[in-house]
Amino acid sequence: MQYKALLVVPVSEQDHRQGSADAPVMLVQYGDYECPYTRRSTTVVRALQQQLGTQMRFVFRNFPLTEIHPHALHSAEAAEAAAAQGKFWEMHDYIFHHQHTLEDADLRRFAEALDLDVGQFEYDMAHHQHLRRIEADVEGGIQSGVQGTPTFYINGVRHDGSWEQAALFAAIQQALLAPYSNVKAEKKQHHEERSSHLPDIR
Repeated sequence: MQYKALLVVPVSEQDHRQGSADAPVMLVQYGDYECPYTRRSTTVVRALQQQLGTQMRFVFRNFPLTEIHPHALHSAEAAEAAAAQGKFWEMHDYIFHHQHTLEDADLRRFAEALDLDVGQFEYDMAHHQHLRRIEADVEGGIQSGVQGTPTFYINGVRHDGSWEQAALFAAIQQALLAPYSNVKAEKKQHHEERSSHLPDIR
């Protein structure tokens, strides 16, 4: 049986979420604000949300690829600073819509456009108030097998196929036919298999 990477860090109230908590499908995305593919995928996610309505809940997590995208980390910090003022999704969308201009001065301008408390925003950015949150997202992503962006998980299982709309929709439809409890059982089995291979250090 082909091994599929599982989402190690479960979705919690700390995550940025859209959609019904009772949705039978949870779509988790790890993304990079400077990645052109992540930007393209936002259109796909929006279309899926319209298609599936209350059947899907969407979660976004940060995975800035800092070695190739020099503005990705500060952009993620800007989104988290906006989240602290209750406007994560507004900043999330604004950054992707203006992905070609992501200097610090641009991020400040975005904050002004969204009517944020700019003084607080600048303080958060200067003191990296939300860096630990982003690092936690990245750490969880690495543990879950994220290797690039965008990476999607459907009900806790990494989607390894195309992330174009038709392919993701088909994968989600398949997930709707399988109870989420199967994923939990697979995760437990995977954990037990890994534990059985750990050395005895007693």
